[in-house]
Amino acid sequence: MSTDNPIEPTEMTDEQWRERLDPEAFAVLREAATEPAFTGAYNDEKGVGMFRCKGCNAELFSSDTKFDSGTGWPSFTDPVVSNAVTLVDDNSHGMRRTEAICAKCGGHLGHVFDDGPGESGQRWCINSAALDFEERE
Repeated sequence: MSTDNPIEPTEMTDEQWRERLDPEAFAVLREAATEPAFTGAYNDEKGVGMFRCKGCNAELFSSDTKFDSGTGWPSFTDPVVSNAVTLVDDNSHGMRRTEAICAKCGGHLGHVFDDGPGESGQRWCINSAALDFEERE
């Protein structure tokens, strides 16, 4: 994971976000909603490329780190740049979790769990509605 890429924050009003995002992306990124399991566009994505924040286009996850967790959401072992994602405690819904937030635009991406297969042992469980995929050859 590289840390060379400084993140410049993006600030917009809710009205501006609503104009920029479709309703599902707005609900996930701006209101911390969660898409239903196995419904997201990128859960089964097998292409080679970069997953970017749908809100601000920040590079978040490389397809090299994507794996099939069987949970119904795209899962990754690590973000592509360590400071691209901010982690915060999330005690909502009667659970103790770690929320993943885009460092550039503050959008809710998903959650991080300590049951992943990579070196870090983490599973970054991310909503497809929070992502765009840029395929590369």
